[in-house]
Amino acid sequence: MTADLESRPQHAASLRNLYYVRFAFAAVWAGLLVASGAEIGALGAALLVLYPLFDVAAAVVDFRSSTENRVLLYFNMGLSLLAAIGLGFAAASGLPAVLRVWGVWAITAGVVQLVVAIRRRGLGGQWPQILSGAISTVAGTGFIIMSGGDAAALTGVAGYATVGGLFFLASAIRLHRALRSA
Repeated sequence: MTADLESRPQHAASLRNLYYVRFAFAAVWAGLLVASGAEIGALGAALLVLYPLFDVAAAVVDFRSSTENRVLLYFNMGLSLLAAIGLGFAAASGLPAVLRVWGVWAITAGVVQLVVAIRRRGLGGQWPQILSGAISTVAGTGFIIMSGGDAAALTGVAGYATVGGLFFLASAIRLHRALRSA
């Protein structure tokens, strides 16, 4: 067990619970996005805006239980709020615009996630978050590239959320085990 986990078990428990919720949300959200169809209708547009708004709410919960990374968490809240606004406008413009906005958000939020997770290594359960942040930056680039091609599809965004949700689940399980052994 690490020193950070020993000194901050409440923070680790809060993160564990948040990660479980984020996994469940991502799984349900991705399923609804796929079920909404290939075209961006009202439901699809609402779901696209909802995802980054949920990320803002998750960052607020994280911020309240954290004593470190506060500037990065504020920055993440701002990025996600801008992404929600941008996705609202992009949804009216079509899938290529959505993929470009989503891609930029995935890159920037991925970098923030990566840095925060590296700084939280001592809490345990952060390796999946480190990997997720790194993969998010690569996936974001892929979304931007995909936006200019014929293969553009919302299923890629749903897949991205699903993989991210699985990384949250892996982190939650690792934190759960670390807390149980503490």
